[in-house]
Amino acid sequence: MVSGSQGLWFVSRGSGLVLLVLLTVVMVLGISTRAGWARPRFVTAELHRTLALFAVALLGLHVVTAILDPYVTIGWAATAIPFLSPYRRLAIGLGTLAVDLGAAVLLTSVLRSRLGLRTWRAVHWLAYLAWPAAFGHALTAGNDMRAGWVAATVWGSAALLAATALAGLGTRIKARRRVPVRAGGRRVPAPAGGRR
Repeated sequence: MVSGSQGLWFVSRGSGLVLLVLLTVVMVLGISTRAGWARPRFVTAELHRTLALFAVALLGLHVVTAILDPYVTIGWAATAIPFLSPYRRLAIGLGTLAVDLGAAVLLTSVLRSRLGLRTWRAVHWLAYLAWPAAFGHALTAGNDMRAGWVAATVWGSAALLAATALAGLGTRIKARRRVPVRAGGRRVPAPAGGRR
């Protein structure tokens, strides 16, 4: 029979692993939308936003169950201030860092119309820092990485995102090569009808 503490740990760890997969899917959808692979683009962008909001709700469950677990002492302040937790300081700190960076992305997305596209996009790049922090948290926060399915979930998420990011980078490099450059280094769009 599972004790209350074990039950909280299972919910916290399980929700954390699902959260990593969800964050990976959100990142893949974002890269796909930006690269122009997704059709129709607005559907992928809407799915990206919806899953990101669902991740916020799941994050709440993950954090609350970790805090309520009497086996570990994390403390509420450690959910907002990185590297403050007395329990597994680095692991919990990486998770908190991911939360803080993700919160900045979420808040600027909500305020996008007031901030402008340039500011929103600059802050949105923080997602590329939030994911590695979340990945590091997933690797180090639990003691179950020897379980095959846990390792497959964590490393599979990393492989999927790495492949998507590299493909997206390749697409951007190819697109930049297609745009002619004038004297002075300024890129200009190709005329209608194709390349010069």
